[in-house]
Amino acid sequence: MQYQRTSLVHPFLAAPRRFVRCSLPAFLALRRSRRALSNLSEAQLRDVGISDKEAQAEAAIRLNWIDLPESSRDLLPQFDALAAKHRDKKNVILCGMGGSSLGPEVIAQTFSKQLFVLDSTDPNYVAHALAFDLAQSVVVVSSKSGSTIETASQRALFEGAFKDAGLNPVDHMVFVTDPGSPLDKQVREGGFTVVNADPNVGGRFSVLSPFGLVPAALIGVDVSVLLDNASDTKKAFFANSQTMCDIAYLLSYVSKQYVAYTDEGSGMPGLSDWIEQLVAESTGKNQVGRLPVVAETSHNGREGGAFTIAFAGNADLVVEGDLASQFIVWEWVTALVGAALAIDPFNQPNVTEAKAQTSALLDEWKGVLPTFTPDLTDGAVQIFGVGNSATDAITHMIANIPTDGYIAIMAYLDRKDDAAVAELRAVLADKSGRPVTFGWGPRFLHSTGQFHKGGQQNGFFLQITGDVAKDIAIPGQSYGFKTLVAAQALGDGKALVSRKYPLLRFNLTNRAVGISELLDAVKSL
Repeated sequence: MQYQRTSLVHPFLAAPRRFVRCSLPAFLALRRSRRALSNLSEAQLRDVGISDKEAQAEAAIRLNWIDLPESSRDLLPQFDALAAKHRDKKNVILCGMGGSSLGPEVIAQTFSKQLFVLDSTDPNYVAHALAFDLAQSVVVVSSKSGSTIETASQRALFEGAFKDAGLNPVDHMVFVTDPGSPLDKQVREGGFTVVNADPNVGGRFSVLSPFGLVPAALIGVDVSVLLDNASDTKKAFFANSQTMCDIAYLLSYVSKQYVAYTDEGSGMPGLSDWIEQLVAESTGKNQVGRLPVVAETSHNGREGGAFTIAFAGNADLVVEGDLASQFIVWEWVTALVGAALAIDPFNQPNVTEAKAQTSALLDEWKGVLPTFTPDLTDGAVQIFGVGNSATDAITHMIANIPTDGYIAIMAYLDRKDDAAVAELRAVLADKSGRPVTFGWGPRFLHSTGQFHKGGQQNGFFLQITGDVAKDIAIPGQSYGFKTLVAAQALGDGKALVSRKYPLLRFNLTNRAVGISELLDAVKSL
């Protein structure tokens, strides 16, 4: 494919490491229809072109992310005070989901800082967080309301763990939440440190709010530089909106359903994961949307005719810039794509489906995890679905993917010790010739989970769960994390099946062995 290095260069991207380039076919498409999303005033940009009255009402209380590069500067003294207070703590642990975790994680990885992100309910992964020296740890609990089941469970866990270790949780915990939220009231009464975020900023647009900046400050990132870079990019955008509009046009009209992102060579590991949530949860509704496929390299992810995007190297579209500039670019692009697709980019109407099913199962089980009988057992892999072996089940799955469809791998496992399972994405994409997404459960429920239920109805869903040797109790609950993660996996499965979506579940009786067997099964096709 031929690439135009300067085809999309604009003044605000013309500085070193700030430019956009695209493939020749994409450039020609822009030349044909460049006016589709151009010549917008700042007022029009702030309105993001939403015509639906209900969506307008939602957007009216979700647009303060636009001003975060400036408004968050008022909190710099508070961030500095927090960092100084906890300077003696070697470990920073973040309890959060979705927008509360993905943004801080990419910031930490980009600046090579240590941050443990607890965005899972798998007991094996939770155990990693508890293994830190608690006396040398500060725990950040981030939740807009505090009602998110994962974060509420993690909060209870650490409050109990600090007490059991003879430590005062007040000295080791920081809370980020909306002002006046149930969580805000509870922890203030308990004497905890609280940083309030702007309630008129949605979670996935909150990376430059306290949700992203409190953890960043605690791990030693100079957040003032992030805000300066973001503000510069924002000002340049308002002065010349063409670049953002061009990118939004390519995603809205040149790409179809699938957009493949890769971090390869960018120096910003985790950026694609952050964009994945932003784009999938914002656009995946009303049976339209753009499904991000996070690919390992620039050579992967093209299955199904996916439009490819990178932040270095070559792709259909390459967007280069510092991390803060990327935040601004993709937030605006996502809002503009929502306008182009005539959907509300700020709501997530289908996310509650899995939550409701999870709650129903927890009530039904009354704290005791039932025993489930598989349709077949093949080595360390229990099969819940059609197939005489793991290989046969996978073959059947591939044969039944819609011609324009995709596979979603949803792994309710330990993303540290079970990381090898992620290798399935590239191998399965190669063997099936279809776009394949990979998500860690329950994290993806706050990301691509919206798209799975609200976007195009052409997915085939592969759940991977694993036996747990040792459960971890949740203080104040009749169930532990073992039961919670099972309810989340099976609850989401019920939500998918209720929509008559195809679902295959593999349960690994031995995780390491089972992952190896699944990889071998796919490679053998």
